[in-house]
Amino acid sequence: MKQRFIKKENNPRLLLFFAGWGSDERLFDRPVADGYDYLLCFDYRSPDFDYALLDGYREIRLLAWSMGVWAAGQTLAGRNYPWQMRLAVGGTPFPIDDRRGIPEAVFRGTLAHFSDAVLVRFRRRICGTAEQVKEFLSHRPYRPVEELREELQALAACACRPSASFVWDKAIIGTCDKIFPPANQREAWRDVEVIERDVEHYDGGLFDRLLSGEEDVWTKP
Repeated sequence: MKQRFIKKENNPRLLLFFAGWGSDERLFDRPVADGYDYLLCFDYRSPDFDYALLDGYREIRLLAWSMGVWAAGQTLAGRNYPWQMRLAVGGTPFPIDDRRGIPEAVFRGTLAHFSDAVLVRFRRRICGTAEQVKEFLSHRPYRPVEELREELQALAACACRPSASFVWDKAIIGTCDKIFPPANQREAWRDVEVIERDVEHYDGGLFDRLLSGEEDVWTKP
């Protein structure tokens, strides 16, 4: 797994973001709230994680999106950190699952036929609208297709493991999500506070607000 500090100013608080499959620092190089350092995690071909990077922070705000929800749970389960909030967006702890994640046939079909053309269609599908496609392309990741295939293969090999015993505080479900079906997300988050937004799987405006702290979801009930 790659870990990149997008912002490191020795602040006492950290925004820790596990991005989705196919992401890189270009996609989420965006402003964050004052008083926070910002560590981005992506590329799940390897589960290796440098936990020392989290040392010394008095408060950690965890954000995870899409496949990053599973990756965060697997990585952080059993470890005690000073969580301010643990927020999942557009994903579940059961990433390849017919009832609680991406239907298995859809995931396996994407992997079996993966190509440049499939990647283009996938990105259009996560965005949903021409406006969101344009926004996404202005931040699009620069990663080779073969590398993305390897990441998909790694996720296919390990994402069917039992879900980690990691507790989430809230989950945001996009009601227009075409990747993780909203009904499956609701099933997965039965025991977690759910917030529904009228957005696609990827929504640049939502991520801008989440990263900057402008969304009113960062306080516990």
